[in-house]
Amino acid sequence: QVQLMESGGGLVQAGSSLRLSCAASGRTFSRFVMGWFRQAPGKEREFVAAITSGESTFYADSVKGRFSISRDNAKNTVYLQMNSLKPEDTAVYYCAAKSRLLGILHPNEYDYWGQGTQVTVSS
Repeated sequence: QVQLMESGGGLVQAGSSLRLSCAASGRTFSRFVMGWFRQAPGKEREFVAAITSGESTFYADSVKGRFSISRDNAKNTVYLQMNSLKPEDTAVYYCAAKSRLLGILHPNEYDYWGQGTQVTVSS
């Protein structure tokens, strides 16, 4: 069983930056694909970013050039650096993990989820 815990959310002004962290349990962390998703009130959960065990990265078009995902396997932690934040980035951000490479852009394919951390961007 893999347990995930997000941190780093908060209330910021547009144009500001935040770094989200996701701490994961388990000695097999380095084998997992790690992803970030977000969900705003009344909307479906959407893909934000993912990173494979080989550190290939993937981003939603809406965050390309602004967000950066990284991982530190020694610390069992994945990060999401968010720059140039916009009000439309406001959502609960979830960390997720999956054991296989296929379907990394789709939330239904992920096996484990954190509890979420709120990011609110004011204008």
